[in-house]
Amino acid sequence: MSNQLKANSLSFFESIIMGVAGSAPGFSIAVAIAGLLSTAGMVAPNALLIFAVPMLGVAVAYKGLSAKMANAGAAYEWTKSVFGGFLGYFSGWALLVAAMVFMVTGSVPLGTATIDLFDPNLASNVWLTTGIGAVWFIAIGVVLITGIELTSKIQVVMSTIELGILFIISIAAFVHASGHVVNPFSWSWFGFNYPAGSFAPAALATVFLYWGWDVTANLAEETKGQHYNAAGQGGFLSIFATIASFIAFTVAALLIFSLKDSTGFSDNLIYHVAVESGLGKTGGYAASLVLILSSVATLETTMLQFSRTLFAMGRDHALPPYFGQVHEKTITPVRTMYLLLAVGLVVILISSFQPSVSTILADSVSAIAVQVCYYYGLAGLVCAWVYKDSIKTSLWDFVHYVLFPAASAFALFGLGLYALTTFNLTVKIVGIGGLVIGILFYRPSGYGKRVSDILAEE
Repeated sequence: MSNQLKANSLSFFESIIMGVAGSAPGFSIAVAIAGLLSTAGMVAPNALLIFAVPMLGVAVAYKGLSAKMANAGAAYEWTKSVFGGFLGYFSGWALLVAAMVFMVTGSVPLGTATIDLFDPNLASNVWLTTGIGAVWFIAIGVVLITGIELTSKIQVVMSTIELGILFIISIAAFVHASGHVVNPFSWSWFGFNYPAGSFAPAALATVFLYWGWDVTANLAEETKGQHYNAAGQGGFLSIFATIASFIAFTVAALLIFSLKDSTGFSDNLIYHVAVESGLGKTGGYAASLVLILSSVATLETTMLQFSRTLFAMGRDHALPPYFGQVHEKTITPVRTMYLLLAVGLVVILISSFQPSVSTILADSVSAIAVQVCYYYGLAGLVCAWVYKDSIKTSLWDFVHYVLFPAASAFALFGLGLYALTTFNLTVKIVGIGGLVIGILFYRPSGYGKRVSDILAEE
């Protein structure tokens, strides 16, 4: 088996689509915007804008680092190269934990959306939703094992349909609101009048909403056009599509529903917006389809992030080198996928014992956000360090690749540290415990000997 991924498998356009699919506008709007509205209230649109700023700062960092060090390990490899193996290892480990927790966050809504197509009254059945979600999880894993090229083609079709339906529903919502507005539009929605104690929780929810676009960096070795940094540019550009989608549906929800009603639509906000906008059953079915397509898409990209990061860490001997090999026919790291499927199914099974679907989603969103704040923040500091000498040649590059990423990194670190004081026991166990467990698998000298080490000894 080889330790090289299949180069030139993804185009620049496919890289952008992967970034959009990673942030999953359909999935995020359906299951997480209601939570943001519950937390931030009428200033939820402000949260989506203001907390997009550090995300853009990190995206700039990823763009700059991808241009210099294209690697399937992305944040892991960059942090290791600049700050050493210990911080590099835990940067990669944080992504692995976040991706594993997301197996639940992404699979459960898939089960809910599938049930909605037949009998919405059964959507609150935790065992049924997690069971159907597990079946979807396995099916997606099988597709990924076949190779990145088939995966990317399926992704383009799904995301195109998803964005098209979202656009139609959002237009219908604004047309409906022009004659049946519940809350008249106000620029104060973009202000800072947050309810007491809601600023940090709103920030965490927004971090989760935007997370996922960085899959493009994990696919850098497999992306065409590295001479103009297709992977880094693709991830950066994809964020703007998700920002527009999130704000459009958040404003639409505020226009056509009372705040109390909109915060209760954590099952599928898009479904309720479509029906209320006069699209009827057809709109409802379309909304359920969006949730299915987007959930499949974001599960695919999260599984890709997990598999590529674990592959890179195995190839580098930071984790067992068994995982640092690709299949000779599909040229994909199938061993990492087998582990992901096995552990993911166990995590999904454990989640089925939670009292409700909403509890599962709320706890996993918070746990993921902590991991993301950590490894995104490290990437921002790495970029600032790598480009620190740019002040000698270009003030723009210094502001762009040093000041902006560094400020974004400190903002995310501060948010993550504050959030630790607000979590319930489940989130602390998953969010903090997930990082701590990584110590058990950390080896300062790595696993086994690298080929370069053997040659050096000879």
